[in-house]
Amino acid sequence: MFENLTERLGQTLKNISGKGRLTEDNIKDTLREVRMALLEADVALPVVRDFINQVKNRAVGTEVSKSLNPGQVFIKIVQSELVAVMGQANEKLNLAAQPPAVILMAGLQGAGKTTSVGKLASFLKQREKKKVLVVSADVYRPAAIKQLETLATDLEVGFFPSAINQKPIDIALAAIEHARKQFYDVLIVDTAGRLHIDNDMMAEIQALHKAIKPIETLFVVDAMTGQDAANTAKAFNDALPLTGVILTKADGDARGGAALSVRHITGKPIKFIGMGEKLDALEAFHPDRIASRILGMGDVLSLIEEVERKVDKEKAQKLAQKVQKGKGFDLQDFKEQLEQMRDMGGMMSLMDKMPGMGNMSAQVKEKANDKSFNQMESIINSMTPNERAKPDLINGSRKRRIAAGSGTQIQDINRLLKQFTQMQKMMKKMTGGGMGKMMRNMKSMMPPGGMGGMFPKR
Repeated sequence: MFENLTERLGQTLKNISGKGRLTEDNIKDTLREVRMALLEADVALPVVRDFINQVKNRAVGTEVSKSLNPGQVFIKIVQSELVAVMGQANEKLNLAAQPPAVILMAGLQGAGKTTSVGKLASFLKQREKKKVLVVSADVYRPAAIKQLETLATDLEVGFFPSAINQKPIDIALAAIEHARKQFYDVLIVDTAGRLHIDNDMMAEIQALHKAIKPIETLFVVDAMTGQDAANTAKAFNDALPLTGVILTKADGDARGGAALSVRHITGKPIKFIGMGEKLDALEAFHPDRIASRILGMGDVLSLIEEVERKVDKEKAQKLAQKVQKGKGFDLQDFKEQLEQMRDMGGMMSLMDKMPGMGNMSAQVKEKANDKSFNQMESIINSMTPNERAKPDLINGSRKRRIAAGSGTQIQDINRLLKQFTQMQKMMKKMTGGGMGKMMRNMKSMMPPGGMGGMFPKR
């Protein structure tokens, strides 16, 4: 997400950061570039206009002129205004209600609403330790009811059955009664989506909202629709008292305009952002962290939280003890580290959050894809346990066998062994080893030429 915007803003702000003095003229040129970058990122025009005015008012004032480093101050102003546009701070769900706290999900068909119900249920169960029940009031699509039942089964959360011959209000009220009797903390109600906004849809969801009085009414919108996301959110906000927005498919949107437009146009906070297809790929939306990502400064706090949450601490501890005892870091350990990276969203997700990575060229980013990691895993899987434990055994004939077994070339095997050797050296330097420290020391693992050296040229 934000790749295009990060690249454009990064270059523009780099030009001005070296200036010893900022004048109205050079600020004017930079603001024009910032304006173009935002418009190309599909940010709504009223949002761009207000943003540029705010930055300009602060930049030509005393705030910059009295500074010893005006270029850096200008970048700080841009960052703080980005944060302001997106809502200052993360706004958590309000679950302070007599159980069950009812959450109503609204949105157009295809926005990822039912999947978001599953992701939110997973988020509340795993991170908030809530007992969650889900129900589908979408009586127009039997597949939606079945999809939600499958998600609930996979996530091991409660599912309240419904059928297409029932009325949405009856379904929701029965689910609330069941949740109350079974002591559920939260009930999430999925609603019917349409291909476009129409009067029947709005009347139905307004009646449902009035009947169940949810404590949270969340609008689910597809980030890929750009400016339309903000306009659709506004239409729903005019019809319903929305309390927040979930922005889905943000990982597939290189522009990121929706994230910068929704809050400004609707006045409602983005509470969550969907960053992948997995059911745990839902992040709380932190405007300050997103602003840092946009400016290529990374998002270390989210990265640390992800490491804390997803790294297998028992495995990390065993690896630490193994390295400390001098037993060395072998290819099986290397494979487990790759698997943990994948569990954390893959290489691109990690790079997106690391400081300085936002300014990498598109060519380097293209090489740093998760296919390379899948290939590395496939190569290691084609090795015998003995070869994984003692990589020095891997001679020419063994390489040919491994290449044939993994569908790769001998140069791919050589490249993996070289990268493994670099990782092995890094692990020796690290007291303790493990994924947490590996993330913090990732730059020292880079081969000459940076990230690009890790990946094959295609």
